[in-house]
Amino acid sequence: MRVLIVGSGGREHALAWALANSPLLDKLYVAPGNPGTATVAENVFLSVLDIAGVVGFAQAQAIDLVVPGPEAPLVAGLADALAQAGIRCCGPTSAAAALEGSKAFAKTLCDEAGIPTARWERFTDPADAREFCARRGAPIVVKADGLASGKGVVVAHSVQEAAEAVDRLAAGGAAIVVEEFLQGEEVSLFALCDGVHAVLLGAAQDHKRAGDGDTGPNTGGMGAVSPPAGFPVAAQEAALDGFVRPVLRAMAGRGTPFTGILFAGLMLTASGPMLIEYNVRLGDPEAQVLLPRLQSDLLPALLAACDGELAQFSLRWLPTACVGVVLAARGYPGDVARGEPVAGLDRAAAVPHVAVFHAGTDLRDGRVVSSGGRVLTVCGTGPDTASARENAYRGVAAIDYPGGYCRTDIGARAPAPAAP
Repeated sequence: MRVLIVGSGGREHALAWALANSPLLDKLYVAPGNPGTATVAENVFLSVLDIAGVVGFAQAQAIDLVVPGPEAPLVAGLADALAQAGIRCCGPTSAAAALEGSKAFAKTLCDEAGIPTARWERFTDPADAREFCARRGAPIVVKADGLASGKGVVVAHSVQEAAEAVDRLAAGGAAIVVEEFLQGEEVSLFALCDGVHAVLLGAAQDHKRAGDGDTGPNTGGMGAVSPPAGFPVAAQEAALDGFVRPVLRAMAGRGTPFTGILFAGLMLTASGPMLIEYNVRLGDPEAQVLLPRLQSDLLPALLAACDGELAQFSLRWLPTACVGVVLAARGYPGDVARGEPVAGLDRAAAVPHVAVFHAGTDLRDGRVVSSGGRVLTVCGTGPDTASARENAYRGVAAIDYPGGYCRTDIGARAPAPAAP
């Protein structure tokens, strides 16, 4: 099999790492990739939004399977274009990717399918959104309706903060979705889908806030833990019935069946799980803590999803926990310096039970430098969360990146036992 992964972050490095040892694999490419993916695959210098370029490369190289990492090319129609060229893509069509491309679409679908979710309203006039927030009071959640690279959500703890969030998120002309605030533990559930059937792909808990103790601004993710505490495998399977399979039925009924990886962000409230949002791909940094726990070969599973053959398919998981710590550039999620040296990566990778996934890195004169906000994800595995966390931070300590920072409490609050 000849496989092309589309993307350049930590998620794509983790996907390449997981696929590289498949006995079915003949050749693995990543477009555009990063210095980490280059160690397990061949990087191809194509933009993720160069749909024609990706399709043309896949045709020229006789690619058997394309695996998109980020959501933007899916919303832009990558899967549609590949289907027209007769090339498998483990990702949804543009119409099905609206589950992430439009918060309002996803919420409307939930209401129609009876999926538990927060009460919500959509606004195209920022003044109306601000008035609604003032009337409802805080805490309240303000979201950009479209894609925002994980930075389009603000949990406002005052009416003033909500008004500022509305103005910022609406500045580019985006519609605004305002939701009631849900109290509880947030978890991420992942399922591999073939349009009709769904197979559990695991669960994780992301740490979104920039600072220790869940303080500071929301980010794309500062670290993750798998499995999450308080959300055992039985509860994950039940959540497939409550939050994934109804969506598959609804999307198929609309004539837009969903194929690929569906990510359901859930809040575990006192009255039961509630949907926060859907994403149409693996999460980042969740992928980095899920894939090291996967015992099965990932490639046959992705092919089965594309070919509609998941009805009798199952995946096996290692009896381990995984903790991933993001090393970010100082200033993230705001403006950051690029080109800062990052050393000690080989030393970190040599720490037992540690894997280092590149995200915002580049090569300059043969040396790794920072090139974005989230630079690395350092992952540790172990028989339980405490030991996995200890290994992850040993890996972090081995890295010399003066221009970076990380949270020191990833996994500290949730000593989850390993999943069976």
